[in-house]
Order: sequence, then C-alpha cells, then structure tokens
Amino acid sequence: MSSRLVTDLVKSTSMNNKAGHSKQTIRWYTHCLPDDMPRESVAGGIAIIVDVLRASTTIVTALEAGAVFVKPVVEVEEARRLRSSSDESCLLGGEREGVQIPGFDLGNSPAEYCRSVVKGRGIFMTTTNGTLAIERCFEAEAVLVGSFLNRISVAREAVRLASDRDVDAIHLVCAGTNGHETEEDFLGAGAIIHAGLSESGRDHLLDSKSKKASSEFFRIVNGSNDTQSQLVASFRQSLGGRNLIELGMDSDLVLAAAMDQCCLVPYLCPKTGRLVSFDALQCIRK
Repeated sequence: MSSRLVTDLVKSTSMNNKAGHSKQTIRWYTHCLPDDMPRESVAGGIAIIVDVLRASTTIVTALEAGAVFVKPVVEVEEARRLRSSSDESCLLGGEREGVQIPGFDLGNSPAEYCRSVVKGRGIFMTTTNGTLAIERCFEAEAVLVGSFLNRISVAREAVRLASDRDVDAIHLVCAGTNGHETEEDFLGAGAIIHAGLSESGRDHLLDSKSKKASSEFFRIVNGSNDTQSQLVASFRQSLGGRNLIELGMDSDLVLAAAMDQCCLVPYLCPKTGRLVSFDALQCIRK
C-alpha cells in the first residue's frame, strides 16, 4: 500500500469534520452499515456510497451507458409516483430481496442497463439497501457512488472535491444487506481507499475500519494476474454474493468485479436529488 502517511485514527461520531485538523491531511472513515451511522457523522464531508452487489455497480453502469439520470428513492410507491408525473421515456428500476419489483421496467442487475435500453432516459430506482444508504448521506458536502468498476475515478474525484472545498474527511458508506454487514461492500470500500492513497499526493489518516478494509483488499488482489477472478471468488463467499447465487444471478458477480472499467463518477445533485455523471453535473460546482 503506497501512501505518505497511513495511521490509525480513532474518531468519535461527534467530532467535527473540519475542526482543528491540517488542510494537508485527508481523513478516511469507513461505515459498515448506514443504520449504525448517525446522519451527522458525514455532515460536511465527502460521502461515497458502496453497494457492490448491486446498486452501486448498476448505477455506474446505467450512467456509463448513457442514462440521463438515476433518481434514488427509498419507497416503491414513491418511485411509481415520480414515474407517473415525469416524461414517459423514464424507466422504473429496482428490486426487493434481489427480485425485480412487479410492474417495473428493470431489476437491479447491471446487465439490464445496457445502452440500447437506457441511453437518453431517466431512471427512478429503489433497492433494498443501496438507495437507503444514499438517503442517509444527504447532510454530506457531496455524495458520490463508488464500485469496483470506477474505484480509481471515484477516489480521485473525492480527493479533488475535498481539496477544492477545503474538506478533510471522506466517508465510505457501505450499504450492507438487510441490516447485516457484507464482505463485498467492505472490500469495495477498501479498494476505493487503496486507490485514493495511491492517486493522491496528500497525507492521509485512516480510521481502524478503513485501514482494515484497505489491507483486506490488498491481500486479496496482491500479486494476482486475474484480479476479477479473485474478487469473484471472494464475492461467492460473501452474504450478498450467496444471496445472488441462490437467485441464479451468479453472472452479476462477474460484472461487479470488473475493476477499473469505468471512468464515470455519479454525483448526487443537491438541487434535484438525482445522480448524474460528472459531465452532466454543473449544479454542485461552487
């Protein structure tokens, strides 16, 4: 792991993100579940949502394929209401317990969000875990979506935003599965942190969970000539991976493990509550 400084940091959730710390140091925090994370803990920081299997992977895939936006919502009926009052070209996407919601156009498999289906269209999305994690981070200075697909780009953009906005804290918020911590999200957080340490020339402080996550990612992929296969093998042992295998959706594990395949970074626009790509987003610029 390359970094100018990697140190354990113990943080209480009441500590202010900006008070009394060097502008030259970025502090990384990993939250294993949104339910265990007070909303104020990400206030003023940069939040990166991590739901590897599958919301984060699917959102990145959809925007990469040309979707105009992805609007995350918590409730199924809210998604239907938004769709009914919007442009008729918009799509409904999402799942409950891994299965496509009745009456929705798409489920939550990244394979469904291909260019021929989503290009030029908006998507209202609700999932069991990922969209709830996004909702928990509305008090952050900026909310991004990260996955293995875009880990380098999202890490680089989080560091850039922190520098531009004089923010010293980046939070990895793992979605989990049905209120349980998941190994794939923890590993995804570690992959993004590892990329951030490698890409940035600034000093870094890691809390204990961030250091553990980054080390675990490095352990799994270090020296491998086939990183994707290594990640898939890890996913197959994880809670989220086992759930997908039981549903016959093994192929999604391979798609979620396609590391560094996308440069796109989804941002949550505070004015609209929509996730859009960097190129489309002007409203968060100050």
